[in-house]
Amino acid sequence: MALRYALQRSAAAEALLVSASAQARTLSTLPATHGPGHDHDENSHSRPTTPWVRSVISGVDLMRDARYNKGLAFSQLERDRLYLRGLLPPAVLSQEVQAERVMTNIRSKGTEVDKHTYLMSLQERNERLFYYVLSEHIEELLPLMSQPTIGKYCQGYSLMFRSLPRAMYLGLEDKGSIFSILKNWPERRVKAICLTDGQRMGNLGDLGVQAIGVPISRLALYTACGGIVPSACLPITLDVGTDNESLLQDPIYVGGKHRRVRGEAYFELVDELLTAVRRRYGTSVMIDCAGMDFETQTKLINTYRGTFPMYSDSVFGLPTAVLATVYAALPATGGSLADQRFMLVGESPRLTAIAELLEEAVQREQGRGTVLEARKNIFVVDKQGLVVRDRWDAEQLEDHKLPYAQERPAIDSLLDAVKQIQPTVLIGLSDKEPPHAFTKEVCEAMAAGTERPIILPLSRISAAGQLEASEVTAADALAWTRGRALFADKLTSGPVEVPGGETRQLRAIDTTYIFPGLALGLMMSRSTRVREDMVIEAAKALARDVSDADRAAGSLMPPVPALRDVAARVAAAVSHKAYNAGVATELPRPHDLLDKALGWMYNPRYRRYR
Repeated sequence: MALRYALQRSAAAEALLVSASAQARTLSTLPATHGPGHDHDENSHSRPTTPWVRSVISGVDLMRDARYNKGLAFSQLERDRLYLRGLLPPAVLSQEVQAERVMTNIRSKGTEVDKHTYLMSLQERNERLFYYVLSEHIEELLPLMSQPTIGKYCQGYSLMFRSLPRAMYLGLEDKGSIFSILKNWPERRVKAICLTDGQRMGNLGDLGVQAIGVPISRLALYTACGGIVPSACLPITLDVGTDNESLLQDPIYVGGKHRRVRGEAYFELVDELLTAVRRRYGTSVMIDCAGMDFETQTKLINTYRGTFPMYSDSVFGLPTAVLATVYAALPATGGSLADQRFMLVGESPRLTAIAELLEEAVQREQGRGTVLEARKNIFVVDKQGLVVRDRWDAEQLEDHKLPYAQERPAIDSLLDAVKQIQPTVLIGLSDKEPPHAFTKEVCEAMAAGTERPIILPLSRISAAGQLEASEVTAADALAWTRGRALFADKLTSGPVEVPGGETRQLRAIDTTYIFPGLALGLMMSRSTRVREDMVIEAAKALARDVSDADRAAGSLMPPVPALRDVAARVAAAVSHKAYNAGVATELPRPHDLLDKALGWMYNPRYRRYR
């Protein structure tokens, strides 16, 4: 049937070509009186016309469609049947050989941005090969799909923009028409939306509409690591202006050239968008907020979490990854989560998002414990020292730190706080300010207070994409604790030497261990919420994938090449909680959730065409 249909369409196409050729011959006999400068030519050029194309998935049309193009992997039989003979070189290359060609090209590029640009251009040409390469070489390519490479890429996005519809762009001028505009997107079964407004691109600041590279790259990881079908993913940028003066003065900037709009007008646009999303795609669509100011992300999640499964790395992703790291370390330290004393150091409001999830996890582990009891072992230290109640009474304390203000005398320095409290877990996170140094004295005090201290310096202060500082390096932390520390940060992956000639194999904390599996679990259960108990179960599932051998080698994260397997187990844990909590709408409940997760995953291998 498919072949007969293709032949019929081909015959119709040939008839059209014959008609077009006859018309062209007729036109060629007209007098040449409408050359440059003639009014007739100008009028005919400006006269409106109706764009139309015929769509036959064969021949050149097939090769131009990234969803079906296989490049040189088309077999000789497929080339004959699909009218590709003569449009390709004679060689037939397997997908594996094509992937090696791609990797050879990527490795030959001089900069990380050039590598990323080449990789994303492959996505536009050959979708299955792109995801196959990304999933098979994820350890090597993951840095190309993450910060700081994405930030550098976004800085030059105006020069790289292509007209292919890879994302949606919505602005203030679209208010009142969002639903009709949303119908312009060709896919009807959208399950995940990554939304950005470009206000906060790490230390690069406001990049406006150019930040669209963030949701495009993130959703590519949803597919490569979590097996989410590409057609179910929709990247959207809200063009509400920019406060970046260089972009406002740039003649080729592709966004609106006005100051960033905030407040009521901004949230009215978001509300109209999410209302349109609910109307067109339902309430089980995951909304991932990225490249936004933390306050904006928090407000959106708190406002709409009762309508959609809302997510952001800052609110859920990083806290879940940190919790998983602590869970993974517990077999080496002994004791339970409730036995730990946490000290969180820094100025970032994202630090309290970590504190909130730790508090929730401790409370659930205690069973009958109260919130106040869980907070007794969570200490926050900022530039003024330990956060205590007296500072709130003196109006010297920000609201987000208030829940963790301790009823005890003030302590002015991090070192004194470590000596007096003797924390078992030390976490650092700052955004703009230089991070608090985990000095030799601080690390030695940690080692004096506990046999196996957990040290997690999470700051990544950078300028122009170049690393400047974090709280402490892996080598120093391990040396100053005589190799007893359990260490992980966001930067260090690979071997690190410790005193005595021993080598530790560290793996970086990365939210990519979390969000692909979380998204898969939400989609396979059609969950309408993201709840704290769901992300806690995700953290436990991730920690279970850290083997005793990994811990003995010094790693608190699973191997990066296993990301797809990790995502399946995280998805099973998340969907299990979704069904138990009554927020899953995909019925009946599958008997084997892990098998269901593996069955849901997108397979990027080429398919044979008949």
